[in-house]
Amino acid sequence: MYLVDTNIWLERLLNQERAEDVSRFLEHTPTSRIFVSDFTLHSIGVILIRLRQRSLLRIFLDDLLQPNPIRIVHLPMESLHDVVKASDAFRLDFDDAYQYVLAKRLALRILSFDHDFDRTDIGRITPSET
Repeated sequence: MYLVDTNIWLERLLNQERAEDVSRFLEHTPTSRIFVSDFTLHSIGVILIRLRQRSLLRIFLDDLLQPNPIRIVHLPMESLHDVVKASDAFRLDFDDAYQYVLAKRLALRILSFDHDFDRTDIGRITPSET
């Protein structure tokens, strides 16, 4: 099961270099195996609104709400101290540390293009590695 990082979704939505890899992953992976953090959901909203890409935000939201919805997960408030610890331990930004703690807590694999996760004990994989 996969915690899909923000950059994976944006790669597809913005039709960037590895968008086809992301599309193949999403087409071949059951939604029951895909998770997205509330942090990612909000980050994508902020980014796409800033880029004046409201139609892409609607597409993303529709993708999440399809007949078999992708599960949105979050950290409880008491886990935010663990985010700070992970940030210190692995030299991660807050957003990466949040994803790391959430993935660790739920035993999910991080799907990301972000090399910063390679410094952690759980690493990450890319869509082409699934």
